[in-house]
Amino acid sequence: MATAAKWNRDSWRAKPIEQVPVYPDQSVLADAEAQLRNYPPLVFAGEARRLKAALSRVGNGEAFLLQGGDCAESFAEFHPDNIRDTFRVLLQMAVVLTFGASMPIVKVGRLAGQFAKPRSAPTETVDGVTLPSYRGDIINAMDFTEAARTPDPRRMVQAYNQSAATLNLLRAFSQGGYADLHKVHQWTLGFVKDEVQIEKYRRFADRIQETLAFMEACGLTGDTVSQLRETDFYTSHEALLLPYEEALTRIDSTSGQWYACSAHMIWIGERTRQLDGAHVEYFRGINNPIGMKVGPTTKPDDLLKLIDTLNPANEMGRLTLISRMGAEKLSEHLPVLIKTVQREGKNVVWVCDPMHANTVKSATGYKTRVFDRILAEVKAFFAVHQAEGSHAGGVHFELTGRDVTECVGGANAVTEATLGDRYHTHCDPRLNASQALELAFLVAEMLKDEHMRMLQRQKTQAAAVR
Repeated sequence: MATAAKWNRDSWRAKPIEQVPVYPDQSVLADAEAQLRNYPPLVFAGEARRLKAALSRVGNGEAFLLQGGDCAESFAEFHPDNIRDTFRVLLQMAVVLTFGASMPIVKVGRLAGQFAKPRSAPTETVDGVTLPSYRGDIINAMDFTEAARTPDPRRMVQAYNQSAATLNLLRAFSQGGYADLHKVHQWTLGFVKDEVQIEKYRRFADRIQETLAFMEACGLTGDTVSQLRETDFYTSHEALLLPYEEALTRIDSTSGQWYACSAHMIWIGERTRQLDGAHVEYFRGINNPIGMKVGPTTKPDDLLKLIDTLNPANEMGRLTLISRMGAEKLSEHLPVLIKTVQREGKNVVWVCDPMHANTVKSATGYKTRVFDRILAEVKAFFAVHQAEGSHAGGVHFELTGRDVTECVGGANAVTEATLGDRYHTHCDPRLNASQALELAFLVAEMLKDEHMRMLQRQKTQAAAVR
């Protein structure tokens, strides 16, 4: 295994790489990379360290990770209202989870950088014409023409500019008063029509307002307690396009360590976690909290080697393992991985991505996901962790604050027949705000049960010591 001393931000270039676009003009690529290297960082090392500390609490069972956002951000749908609505639904979900489970929620968006997407094949054929696959707006465009599908390095600069603007707005929302808990009633989304769900959220909001009124009577207000009017909100994406990531990798002036400054947290996908590959090589040298997708084909010995490579200091909060298996395969394959990690004393955060292994083609030809299958995988995730005595650390959803019809089911009952009404995704189907909020209520109940079991275990252990 290569030592950390031999790592540099460009050492990945000597390794085999998967899911890489072929740029026809290398001089244009070099110009785009040079331009990005001179741009300011999008995030700062201190912010990444704060997220790592928060994730260490998640790994110790003291908090829960809510990670969600767009499947693939697009240039065409870039609008402040879309950013606001996604931020708002994540706030709603976090409030439900916090109040329902009596546990801090670490909020991480798939925003401000989630542009590149892995593909199952490098090309696509339509009516006898073969062109490069669409790999996300940071690489090429969706239109099925040769010009649109040709990878263009200048798109990296456009993605940077859009990410900077998105981050600017997210910081304003999270620190400028929009996240004030006194406004919890104002976060409701008009198109959520299910009366049972609306009433459940209203009851949560009323209880929060009552608590805030009591705290204010005790002298604890938003002016004296910043947590009541502000919230920590972090960004993340799959770091697929390594030329972009390298250009935004910087040395922190206070610690002298390398950080990926494209997002607070980045992750390795299921298709790019080869131990000797370029992505693992890049990730092992940065000091951000990082994630790695774990599918049903993951072998326990391979997982241990990857953990040792990516987190050699065994630091809690450094590495988040994001399972994406499907409910049945998760129940079959996840227990042995958890047992292996526990046996070897590895410190990781376990998170469930119930989206990616539950994609199907509808009878009407749309790529979709079924709400009940998503829920079944989350339930299986909690059940496995309960059985193994480990902590179900978080959930990872593809969602949007818009009123889309992309996933089938939920209280508002999107059907296969209505998928085409508002099917706007550029890649994979996303939960709409109503479906996401419904899942938050269901996850809150599971978290509450787990929290009560944890408290009971602690009481039993304390009694045994006495």
